[in-house]
Amino acid sequence: MSGYETLADLLRARYSCRAFLDRPVPKDDITRIIAAARHVPSWCNAQPWQLIITDGAATGRFRTALFEAASTTAPAPDLPWPESYPGIYGDRRRACGFQLYDTVGIEKGDRAASTKQMMENFSLFGAPHVAIVTAPRALGPYGAMDTGGFVTAFCLAAQALGVATIAQASVAAQGPFIRAHFDIPEDAMILCAISFGYADPDHPANSFRTTRAEVDDIVDWRT
Repeated sequence: MSGYETLADLLRARYSCRAFLDRPVPKDDITRIIAAARHVPSWCNAQPWQLIITDGAATGRFRTALFEAASTTAPAPDLPWPESYPGIYGDRRRACGFQLYDTVGIEKGDRAASTKQMMENFSLFGAPHVAIVTAPRALGPYGAMDTGGFVTAFCLAAQALGVATIAQASVAAQGPFIRAHFDIPEDAMILCAISFGYADPDHPANSFRTTRAEVDDIVDWRT
């Protein structure tokens, strides 16, 4: 199999896992994931990404405290959220949500059930580990963009080792709580979390896959 086919297979196989088994990932495998992901490109080779990774009791303490914070505190992300999702972007967002609700049995308009499902973000979907991803505030949007490449590489390297992931901007919305919980300095932007572990293959939330735009929907070819 060519390198292209291997990469394409990993990209197709990766999905956002929303239910994890209570089984930790060996530290050696976590280290291998990071060792691979660190080779992504960045502006001037600045490599702005930094991680805090929890394991065992540290994950449990964070999960409990995060859920409480999200239940009582308004979102306050370091990186501004999108102002809107116009046109096709909103269509894709809604389609993803409806797929999730359909698979877990939430009827359209059931606000209580959809809110409960949304709050699963703050239980880390039961993952045994979470990575809090930061970048220096001084590097601004381009530091954040470079770090996004690292997040993608982390998820793909994890997939290659049979480890499931979900990147979560929702968790980063609790920026002040996370900063205090982990003693993160003010000069670091909290960009997202990556919850990871081994997928629960029997949970319905892991049974659907989102669609992707075709190449010609993405590229404006010029000759």
